[in-house]
Parts: sequence; structure tokens; C-alpha cells
Amino acid sequence: MRDMPAPQPRDVMVAAVEHAVKTRRAIRAFRSDAVDIGLVERILSAARYAPSGSNIQPWSVHVVTGEALERLGRELTDTFLSGEAERPDFAYYPTRWRAPYIDRRRKTGWSLYQLAGVARGDREAGDRQRARNYSFFGAPVGLVFAIDDDLNQGSWLDYGMFIQSVMILARAHGLHTCPLAAIGNYPDIVRRHLGIAPGQIVVAGMALGHPDQGEPTNRLITEREPVAAFTTFHGSATPAPATSVP
Repeated sequence: MRDMPAPQPRDVMVAAVEHAVKTRRAIRAFRSDAVDIGLVERILSAARYAPSGSNIQPWSVHVVTGEALERLGRELTDTFLSGEAERPDFAYYPTRWRAPYIDRRRKTGWSLYQLAGVARGDREAGDRQRARNYSFFGAPVGLVFAIDDDLNQGSWLDYGMFIQSVMILARAHGLHTCPLAAIGNYPDIVRRHLGIAPGQIVVAGMALGHPDQGEPTNRLITEREPVAAFTTFHGSATPAPATSVP
């Protein structure tokens, strides 16, 4: 195969992969610096090796840059700020929230708003912050992910692994991302701008580029539950208590 990296010591490879996974986070302000489209293609070329049931590879990706990205972002932003109701193709979040999920959501939301300077109860400021999702947070590259509407939940799980691969590969190349469920809130606008067929669901978007280090919201680091909170070990292989979790 072409462009295969030179073999590396196992510990170096493990460290590189773990670093990419652990430093991936949602960046909410990007510099305008261009990203080489060849690098984007390289990331997608590697991500296509993500697993999928029976190797059906259910992903369909649109890479949006330049004026096309500006036009799409402007109409999505204006539509949201006008108060027009969101009409996603599918329900991303639960219709009825409960603990512990609602608690985690609230903590993340208020932590973000505090960094953004949005006071509790200031709905207008909150809407302005949310509106930044629709401009891909100023990133020079926007990705939009679509899937055929006759595919089932297994293919959606496969898609998640593909999208995760894109984000981890971006980190490996020194870039950052932000997955954007909000891009699917006005799917008809997205379909019209990008020529997506009516028989495809707009799954999500993603911002990709270099982070604006001066943006306060980029300091947000969300917490993760320890392994013991979500894992049950069966059989004789019970791990020893962890001394620390980096």
C-alpha cells in the first residue's frame, strides 16, 4: 500500500493513539487558517477502514469550504436566529430526560455558558452562543455526514465508528474538530445547498481546523466517568484497583 508509515515501536504507537483519543475534544472557535484539502482527503482515506456490518460502508460525506461553507453557515444561522422551528430528520436526544444524563447535560451546558459569559436566564445570549454551531464555529472546513434513509440502527452504529475515526485521525495530524448535531436541525437547507438526495438523512456536521487558543470556550474540558462506573467484568480476570486515571 502507498503512504504506509514506517514501523514504530509498540509503545510509541500506543502512546500516539492514546494521545489522539484523550486530547480529542469539542472546539468551539477556530482560526481561519486554511487546511490543505489533500490532508482532509488523507484523513477520510484512512477513516474509510472503520468497520461496518458486512462491509456495507454506509457513510456519505460532503466536504464544504470557502464560499460554499459561508453560504450554508449564513442561511443556517439566520434561520435559527429567526426562531424558525427545528425540523431534524431524526431525534438525536431523548424525548424524556432523566438522571444521570440530564445532570451531565446541565453541567456541560452551564460550564460552557460560564466560559462564554452567558448569564443564567439570558436567553438571547444563549441563542447567540448556540447559533455559532451553524457557522461551524468559524472553521475553514465543514463536513456533513448523510446516510440512506432505509438503513437501520446497525448502520448508524457503524457510522459512529467512522465519524470517531475522522476525529481521531484529525488529532493525529495536529487538527481539532467539533461534532455538530445541530447541522441536522434544518436538513432541507443542508440538502439544498449540498445536493443531498431526498432519500438521505442528514446525520450531523463537523467543524475541522486549528483552534483559536484565545477563545474562552475552548478551555472547556468535560469530565468522564471512571471505568468502574460503566463496566462489569465477568470471569476470573478482575482488574486491580487503579491508582490513578490520567
